[in-house]
Amino acid sequence: MVLLHVKRGDESQFLLQAPGSTELEELTVQVARVYNGRLKVQRLCSGQVMSSHNVMGTPRSRCLLHRKEGEREKGRKAILQEMEELAEHGIFLPPNMQGLTDDQIEELKLKDEWGEKCVPSGGAVFKKDDIGRRNGQAPNEKMKQVLKKTMEEAKAIISKKQVEAGVCVTMEMVKDALDQLRGAVMIVYPMGLPPYDPIRMEFENKEDLSGTQAGLNVIKESEAQLWWAAKELRRTKKLSDYVGKNEKTKIIAKIQQRGQGAPAREPIISSEEQKQLMLYYHRRQEELKRLEENDDDACLNSPWADNTALKRHFHGVKDIKWRPR
Repeated sequence: MVLLHVKRGDESQFLLQAPGSTELEELTVQVARVYNGRLKVQRLCSGQVMSSHNVMGTPRSRCLLHRKEGEREKGRKAILQEMEELAEHGIFLPPNMQGLTDDQIEELKLKDEWGEKCVPSGGAVFKKDDIGRRNGQAPNEKMKQVLKKTMEEAKAIISKKQVEAGVCVTMEMVKDALDQLRGAVMIVYPMGLPPYDPIRMEFENKEDLSGTQAGLNVIKESEAQLWWAAKELRRTKKLSDYVGKNEKTKIIAKIQQRGQGAPAREPIISSEEQKQLMLYYHRRQEELKRLEENDDDACLNSPWADNTALKRHFHGVKDIKWRPR
C-alpha cells in the first residue's frame, strides 16, 4: 500500500493508504471526500470564520456581530463554533427573528414555533445569546457535557496530530465522527433541530457556505487535483504510473482545486529544522562577539600557555606540593 501524506498548501491534513494499482480518478475523489468530510467536522466542532456582511438576520444582528468581532480580533472576524453555540445558547432562531429585541418580536407578533418543539432533555437553562442568533434555551450542565465530550472525541478522530502518530484517516472514520455528533445532538434534542439550524443543515448536506472562508476551503470532487513532485497526477492514469511498483512508497500529495495552478514545492528543510539552524547560528554569532570583546591576557596564566611545562615535566618538578597530602 502506497502511503500518501495529503497536504493543502504547506499544511498537513491527513494520511491515506492506497494500492499502487489504484486508478487516480478513484483516488482523487476519495482524497477529496475525506478532505471535505474533515472540513465538515471542523465546521461543527472547531468553528468557522464569519464576518458581519454575511451573517443571517436583521441589521441589528449584524451590528451585534460586528461589535463582537471588534472585541475578539482586529481583523473583524468572529469564530462561530456551532456545536459550542448550541451547548451554550440553544437552538437557532428563525431568520426573521435574529437580532431583534423582545419588544420588537412582540410588536411584530413573531413566534418561534420550533423553539417550543425543540426542548433539550432534562429541561432548559436560559442563557441569552448576545449576537441574537440563538434562542437562549440552553441544555442543562449534564447535557452540555455530552455535547462537549462528543465534540472533543470527533475532533480527535480527524485531528492533524494523526499524521504525527502515523494513523491513516479513512472516510469511515470521518463518517463515524459525524455519526457521533449526530447521536449526541439526538440525545440532547430528541425532537431534533429546526430545519434552518446550521448543525442540522450540515448533517443533511444542505449547508450554505456562500460568502464564508469555510466555503473557499471546500474542493468539489469534480474539480480536485492531486500533485506530487511538481507534477499533476492525471486522473486518466494509475498511481503506479507515477510512483512505481513499490508498495512501500511514501509520497507527499497536495490537493488543489482545478485552475489554481501548481502548489509550491516542499521546502528542503522542515520549519523545525530551520528554527534549530537559526538558533545555532545566533548562538555562534553571540560567541564570536564575546571572543572579540575579550582581548585581555588572562589566558596566559592557563597551563596550556606555559612554555616551560614540558621541561618541568621531564625534570619531575611538576605539581610540587609543599604541604603533606
